[in-house]
Amino acid sequence: MTRLALILTLFFLAAMPAGAAERLTVLLDWFVNPDHAALVIAKERGMFEEAGLDVSLVPPADPSAPPRLVAAGQADLAISYQPQLHVQVDGGLPLARIGALVQVPLNSLVVLEARGIQSLGDLKGKTVGYSVGGFEDAVLGAMLATAGLTLEDVKLVNINFSLSPSLITGNVDAVIGAFRNFELNQLEIEGHKGKAFLPEEHGVPAYEELIVVSHKDKTGDPRFATFLKVVEQATLWLADHPDEGWEMFVAAHPDLDDELNKRAWRDTLPKLSRHPASLDAAGYQAFAEFMRDAGLIQSVPPLETYAVELK
Repeated sequence: MTRLALILTLFFLAAMPAGAAERLTVLLDWFVNPDHAALVIAKERGMFEEAGLDVSLVPPADPSAPPRLVAAGQADLAISYQPQLHVQVDGGLPLARIGALVQVPLNSLVVLEARGIQSLGDLKGKTVGYSVGGFEDAVLGAMLATAGLTLEDVKLVNINFSLSPSLITGNVDAVIGAFRNFELNQLEIEGHKGKAFLPEEHGVPAYEELIVVSHKDKTGDPRFATFLKVVEQATLWLADHPDEGWEMFVAAHPDLDDELNKRAWRDTLPKLSRHPASLDAAGYQAFAEFMRDAGLIQSVPPLETYAVELK
């Protein structure tokens, strides 16, 4: 090698970054919203980059596709839901939960206070709207059972995700599947006071609403543990800087700068998992048994085959 060639080689090596960031593709469960607060803030504050990760957050064209794409090896991670994970694993998809963004349920049964429904027992003979059959039926059935009712005691109507409008127009008396951080705020903005009955307080084991899944054979990928540590740091930062975080969030996604998302931001931050990598093994077992007993899955597999706690 000539002296000039050596000098040029050393020059270009010196100009390269000390360590190129490792790329990580994360498929979201839906369009960006306050549920993804920790992910957006970690990216906007450069926290992923500082940890050596080049993270792409990709909203899906089809919300049902991300876990399947991860199972097929076409993406690294997907944001999904614990109930969905149980069903998909039971169906043979090679997936595993490695962490959680929202470690408590957001799903709820919502009514309008003005309709006079004070307890679940008051739903007898009433109309309940739902969007997704199967899991929502199971949740509703378990909740009604705590009031001595069954699904036969109510009229079920598919409202195709038109939750708040169906309540406001009186087409239904209650809706199951309403996210308590969104629907209650939407109702209030439109001049209606809502009341939420929480599944975990009425016969349904608590579960993680928003989880991070990988291919079950790739849970040991060192990028994943780093990713979750950064998400934890971003979540803790948000706890101390909620207003600054909101400004950063809407600067990155100005289409979300409205009253509904601002209120949802306020109500979502306290529900973010402070330790995303931690796993409640007993809770997962209890919820899997609930899913089995409801007929949503055939059997309860060993926990370690579909959920891990990364260190």
